[in-house]
Amino acid sequence: MQEPQRVAPGALDLAPIRRAEGMVALPGSKSISNRTLLLAALAAGETRLSGLLDADDVDRMLDALAALGLRVTQLGSARDFVVEGQGGLIPVTSARLHLGNAGTAFRPLTAVLALSGGHYELSGVPRMHERPVGDLVDALRALGADIRYLGNEGYPPLGIGPLAASPHSGSPGAVDAAGAPARVSVRGDVSSQFTSALLMALPLIAARGNRPIRVDIAGELISKPYVAITTHLMARFGVAVEQDDWRSFRIPAGARYSSPGHLHVEGDASSASYFLAAGAIGGGPVRVTGVGRDSIQGDAAFADVLARMGARIDRGDNWIEARSSSTLEGIEFDCTPIPDAAMTLAVVAMFAKGPTTLTGIASWRVKETDRIAAMATELRKLGAEVDAGTDQLTVFPPSRFIPATIATYDDHRMAMCFSLAALSGVAVRILDPDCVAKTFPGYFTAFEQVAIR
Repeated sequence: MQEPQRVAPGALDLAPIRRAEGMVALPGSKSISNRTLLLAALAAGETRLSGLLDADDVDRMLDALAALGLRVTQLGSARDFVVEGQGGLIPVTSARLHLGNAGTAFRPLTAVLALSGGHYELSGVPRMHERPVGDLVDALRALGADIRYLGNEGYPPLGIGPLAASPHSGSPGAVDAAGAPARVSVRGDVSSQFTSALLMALPLIAARGNRPIRVDIAGELISKPYVAITTHLMARFGVAVEQDDWRSFRIPAGARYSSPGHLHVEGDASSASYFLAAGAIGGGPVRVTGVGRDSIQGDAAFADVLARMGARIDRGDNWIEARSSSTLEGIEFDCTPIPDAAMTLAVVAMFAKGPTTLTGIASWRVKETDRIAAMATELRKLGAEVDAGTDQLTVFPPSRFIPATIATYDDHRMAMCFSLAALSGVAVRILDPDCVAKTFPGYFTAFEQVAIR
């Protein structure tokens, strides 16, 4: 095995890879890790979490919980933790939290703190201050939350004050009639994290009243599988969310979180996409362990898209495997359910016969970087032709691949996606490879496990 070469601070050279074959144990899911940490902290009782992701985004959540007086103890050197739930109480009622660029920490903590009482300031890195949060803030204000923008309107950083005694009269959060549910509306077409954050926080006020709370989705809800992760995990912690065809959600009256005792975090299905793609492009078989046929993560469906393109996919209870079985074919695919894993498809498209068009990717523009613009720029460096729009990307495979230096825009997924370009037979230099620490610090070491030169 040939290790990638660090040619200078902030750069990594990947030599051409002849084929890909092997097995990779996936790190824990970021989405599940941060959700379970927060839910466990809000639940009554002690929860043991095993397989928690070891990465920057989870560290930001752990730091925030510690600053809020919520005790989380690591058991030895393993990624096992014990969370001492406080039954919906936040012990520290005044704090400043810096959450980096971790959307899975910033959005849910905004909702929880806005509905719990206390004075808080939430900030992040400059890019986080460019990621919209106004739709979530509007929904929380309708429920009586006191939230102020400390910079640009609609964006972090935020100042949070104590929750009003009851929703403002006549607001969308007000009770319509005796016994009817309180109602609040949130847009669904910008980020599913707004819906997830609101749902996770609402039991804090549902537990205090005798009416259910209904969340109406304005517009089309994108990234539905991520909301499904949220409601699945809420059910594990004792709150069963009723759903009406993704148009509305209902939190039962008196809902309270309670510890399930123990919860194991699945391997990260988004991270699996890079290795499964390597198997489909580079011969394989490449097997990932930690996620399998019964995964609760929507990105596990990435493997089905590879199968549509011509790869052979096999699954077990705790593994998925990909290998080449024929020429990959370009396809048109609506990426709305799997926006993160869809980035990997944009790189796989360079190895297909004919163009590939990805639609339903407008949310890429409000992620860690403007991913539509970034993907188009870097794919062109490798020789691909690219048509980019507000909600779509069409990739025409290169007639020949060109060695390239890939900018990563402080975006972990850009770095991981473009490592696959080394399977084209040309050398690839990845700038700022350490940005993968956001979700997968050991990514390049794991990638070398399946690289055969």
